[in-house]
Amino acid sequence: MAFSFTNSKDRTYFLHKRDTQLKNGRTQTIYFFAKEVKDGALDAVPAGYIVSESKNGLPVLKKDR
Repeated sequence: MAFSFTNSKDRTYFLHKRDTQLKNGRTQTIYFFAKEVKDGALDAVPAGYIVSESKNGLPVLKKDR
């Protein structure tokens, strides 16, 4: 089951992960939220991160301090 987050506006978003290739050849992991479950959906928040809500209601993943 994919990790879901319901914001203050009662909309549900699902956490996803994608590895992308940068121009310099390095691989970077990107975490993002989507309204539907797609390829790359995660079951839990990665270690060291927390979910926060922006002013306009979109969920964002932040590093835990």
